[in-house]
Amino acid sequence: MIFTKIAHKCILVEKVDFLIFRAVGFGNQSRDLKPWMIVLPLVLSLMVVAVAIGLLAHFLTSDLKMEYYHSTFKISDPQVSSNSGQNNEYQFKELREMSENLVDEIFIGSALSKHYIKNQVVRLTPEKDGVKVDIIMVFQFSSTEQRVRREKKILNILNRNIRNTRALPINTSSVELNAMSSSTGKLTVQACCGKRVVPLIVNRIMSGDIAAKSAWPWQASLQRNNIHHCGASLISNTWLITAAHCFKNNANPHQWTVSFGTTINPPLMKRNVKRIIVHEKYHSPAREYDIAVVQFSPKVTFTDDIRRICLPEASASFRPNLTVYITGFGALFYGGESQNDLREARLKIISDDVCKQPHVYGIDIKFGMFCAGYLEGIYDACRGDSGGPLVAKDLKDTWYLIGIVSWGDNCGQKNKPGVYTKVTYYRKWIASKTGL
Repeated sequence: MIFTKIAHKCILVEKVDFLIFRAVGFGNQSRDLKPWMIVLPLVLSLMVVAVAIGLLAHFLTSDLKMEYYHSTFKISDPQVSSNSGQNNEYQFKELREMSENLVDEIFIGSALSKHYIKNQVVRLTPEKDGVKVDIIMVFQFSSTEQRVRREKKILNILNRNIRNTRALPINTSSVELNAMSSSTGKLTVQACCGKRVVPLIVNRIMSGDIAAKSAWPWQASLQRNNIHHCGASLISNTWLITAAHCFKNNANPHQWTVSFGTTINPPLMKRNVKRIIVHEKYHSPAREYDIAVVQFSPKVTFTDDIRRICLPEASASFRPNLTVYITGFGALFYGGESQNDLREARLKIISDDVCKQPHVYGIDIKFGMFCAGYLEGIYDACRGDSGGPLVAKDLKDTWYLIGIVSWGDNCGQKNKPGVYTKVTYYRKWIASKTGL
């Protein structure tokens, strides 16, 4: 399991030297003064200065506001726009990372470094002679200066440094910048998939740690009669992805609801299920095709606590021994009850060669499945975690849904790790049902 920390910085400013001279600079007259008559003015003066410094710091910091700027520029690379398939996917991922790194370098080393917070590429659009990049930049300013002037400064810095860069073949005449409203900017940044506000700091593995608030904002709970039955993952503002076996006894959408947040009760938000689409080839008790998508209404607004997970491309692959994470409200032991608090665990992907060995699962591991966990047991999904997410992050801290909790022999047993539905295998099916 994982626990998180957020570091806080404090700055203390002190300047009192001039007061000392004034308090003792009365010549021989000080002989007739009592000690308290000397100390009291000094203490009062120090208090006045401390209050003044505190008020000044308060006004300087409390007036700071987040500002969002939308910039576009074109990367002149006709080969990228003409390619397709897996090569195009990898090139786009590389262009996204290089663009974000470039903008980081530009502003971290500029006169606006103290105001710059971060940037995020929100769209890459292939065009005839290259790729258009849409990027959101976030700054923090006080309101003492006109925003038009700040916008001009940002554009000048961007133009000047992009012109000098060799990292990417950018068409300098294509650079544009526009200020965004705070609400639009925040919503645009938050709407990007796979991002979380809680930093992941892994120091040790533990069994069943309670998840921090906002840690896994795509986690959902599927319920009947307000009772948790399965987990699910948010993939858009109206769609969830989960396991088909969650609905083997009841697939009537009117009898299901979905809740969000890190507790079942009270929920952060609840929605009514509008439609349940179980894979056409799923037939219980068989375990193949264990995938379903769920549409709910009304749509959710993305916040720090509710955000969608990214879906990998069908061509993506994830190597054995890769660190992955599961979350859910499931039982802590076989035969136990679901939990009110969301819990998290760190696992490893197990290769098919290992998982298909006779003493593990043998021929029960079919197409569209993979194993994750530890052959030693202990760390595993359990009853009530079904349908929930198994996720991994890339080098840019973007999280992807790579597995869906499907089945296993008991919970945390030796040589019986968890088995997960492979999202990449069903990627085209997901797109055909949801458009995503």
